[in-house]
Amino acid sequence: MNSLPILSTLFRLELGEWFEKLIDFLTNYFSWLFDAVAFVVEGMVDAFEFVFGLQFINQESDVIFTIAAFIIIVIISLLAWLASGKKIGLTIGTFLGLTLIYSVDLWESAVETIALVLVAAVIALLIGIPLGIAASRNQRLSESVIRPALDFMQTMPAFVYLIPAVIFFGLGPVAGAIATIIFSMPPVVRLTNLGIRQVPEEVIEAGKSLGSTPKQLLLKVQLPIALPTILAGVNQTILLALSMVVIASMIGAGGLGNPVLTGITSLDIGTGFEGGVSVVVLAMILDRITQALGESSSK
Repeated sequence: MNSLPILSTLFRLELGEWFEKLIDFLTNYFSWLFDAVAFVVEGMVDAFEFVFGLQFINQESDVIFTIAAFIIIVIISLLAWLASGKKIGLTIGTFLGLTLIYSVDLWESAVETIALVLVAAVIALLIGIPLGIAASRNQRLSESVIRPALDFMQTMPAFVYLIPAVIFFGLGPVAGAIATIIFSMPPVVRLTNLGIRQVPEEVIEAGKSLGSTPKQLLLKVQLPIALPTILAGVNQTILLALSMVVIASMIGAGGLGNPVLTGITSLDIGTGFEGGVSVVVLAMILDRITQALGESSSK
């Protein structure tokens, strides 16, 4: 019985210590790269917040901010109307849901969350869709590199992503955005890969027989047919980004995660409930809009 502690000491794998050394190495020699990434991400977040009228929150009069908020609510409702094929139900639901968020005085937090989700989702899609295409065209790359990496990214607890994000980028929305990008990317990679692989072989052969180059085959045959599946991946990426942004409030990312976190830490049920309901409303709106886009693309 006494030999077990000795054996555990002899065969102790210092995995955590190796990881710390790797983090120190990256921090010491690639800080310039992290600064550049932080500059780009922060600029994108600020740009989205400016578009959503968040700059008016600093005005002495609340009237300007209120007008800007309702203009944005109307624009998003119109986008929902167009995306859904001019269905009035989604339009009214979007308008009422966003108005509810404004009425509980969480519009500023909602805008911060939307900006962070959009930035993270855009970057995740810009990286994830090409990776999915590469995986569909190279079986060895898919099996030996991309799939194990995606398995690791999806099974790693979400809170673990916050640790290196804070070390590399410090507290704030940039670290939250980076953690969100990594956490939300796997679905679009997997579904892009799946969608392209599910394109019927006879369709591909028909394209080749007409003299299509591999690039033309991809852009004009495979991607259009795989588009509904890819959009399903986009939908899942956006929803995962929204869920991670709430968790990222723990490292100063801001947004709707703050009232939820406040409700947990101070047992303020009302504040936590308002924040949670606002997150649910945003999730439903984003889910319905992206689903409507997927349905319209499959017709």
